[in-house]
Amino acid sequence: MAEDVPAAGGTPPRTDTSVPHSARVWNYWLGGKDYYPADKRAGDAYREVFPGIELLARASRGFLVRSIRHMAGEAGLRQFLDVGTGLPTADNTHQVAQRVAPESRVVYVDHDPLVLAHARALLTSTPQGATAYVDADLRHPDTVLAEAARTLDLEQPVGLIFSGTLGHIPDYDEARSIVRRLLAALPSGSFLSLNEGADTYEAANRAQEAYNSSGAIPYVLRPVEQIAGFFDGLELVEPGLVPCPYWRPDREPAGDPAEEVNHGAVGRKP
Repeated sequence: MAEDVPAAGGTPPRTDTSVPHSARVWNYWLGGKDYYPADKRAGDAYREVFPGIELLARASRGFLVRSIRHMAGEAGLRQFLDVGTGLPTADNTHQVAQRVAPESRVVYVDHDPLVLAHARALLTSTPQGATAYVDADLRHPDTVLAEAARTLDLEQPVGLIFSGTLGHIPDYDEARSIVRRLLAALPSGSFLSLNEGADTYEAANRAQEAYNSSGAIPYVLRPVEQIAGFFDGLELVEPGLVPCPYWRPDREPAGDPAEEVNHGAVGRKP
């Protein structure tokens, strides 16, 4: 339901515009322009089964923005590692963080040639801060950390971000291991911002099953209890793990179950 995560290792795959690409479909749902006919068809088919998909996409993006504002503002972080960034849209991580603190340094991680091309063109920085792109597979945390260390000081707290990414890792134990290994390399006072799709809404479940059979890289909707497991050992920021619209909302949530599929939380490493 978000950014693509290609198979581990080797050269990034050639972009195939005849097969739906989840980063492009996500861009389509968010009102962007970086998609092809196959992506539009897949996005429209998803919407036919689950009409609230745009609400979900906006709710996920809204949670990401608010969580970054918290980490850069109240928590005082100045470094961010966004894993599985996908295609640039509005309110990217560096834009939000650098509006709060212009000196913020942000590293994006993805392993897709289309995302790489857009990132190099669009992900710019304030003069005081830095924005970098790491071409790496999240299944290789050691590589991610080594490359991120070129821009970030990993001896200082970092905001680690997963936004709709880990559902592309079908094995739950592997997905948890990725998060644990990255957090283990970060110091006390670092934060995890994570939101993922939950299997709480039947229409979304049916739409996801159809999408996963389209030839695109599948995305797994997980039980809320499994999403909570990514935060084991962390101190959850209030209000804890909740549907994305209810995490420190700027306005009263609409209460539509469609926008409540993705659940998110922010946790601090003690």
